[in-house]
Amino acid sequence: MKKNSGLLAAAMLATAPFAAWGQNIKPGLWEITSKMQSASGQLEQSMAQMQKQLASMPPEQRKMMEDMLAKQGLKQDPASGITAKSCVTPEMAARGAMPIQQHGECTNTLSPRVGNTVKVAFTCATRPPSSGEGEITFASNEAYSMKMRMNTTTPQGKPETVTLDGTGKWLGADCGNVKPTAAPKK
Repeated sequence: MKKNSGLLAAAMLATAPFAAWGQNIKPGLWEITSKMQSASGQLEQSMAQMQKQLASMPPEQRKMMEDMLAKQGLKQDPASGITAKSCVTPEMAARGAMPIQQHGECTNTLSPRVGNTVKVAFTCATRPPSSGEGEITFASNEAYSMKMRMNTTTPQGKPETVTLDGTGKWLGADCGNVKPTAAPKK
């Protein structure tokens, strides 16, 4: 499961440098929802198993685990996917950087913006080694959607193709208790 969460971070990393696309985003609290599907179904099986383990915990232990994830701004729902809350500072918004934690050694390539859409490609050398491409469509400086297709390996070392559909939406200027994270290196 850790490999798959690294893959999600790699996919989100590809969306990081918004300024390079001429898209300014609003500072404040953002909600990013991502739903991934794997060609083999292994990812979905792992997520379902994790949900079963969480459901079988004693109520106090389950609440403690859910609270720990919530403090990190994360929520997992089998129907909607993984939701993360992120804080974009005014400085980050001025640079056009999203607050994505970098996992592995990743590089990305951006195509010129056409209308409200940008095509991206990325390669990550580690955690896990992966590559992919997709596009991000901006509805405004408060919302975007993305579609990605990634190639990676399963924990057993088998090749795997994963698709990711995601959205980002601005929730408000106040980040509350969600702390900003360091933007990835360019």
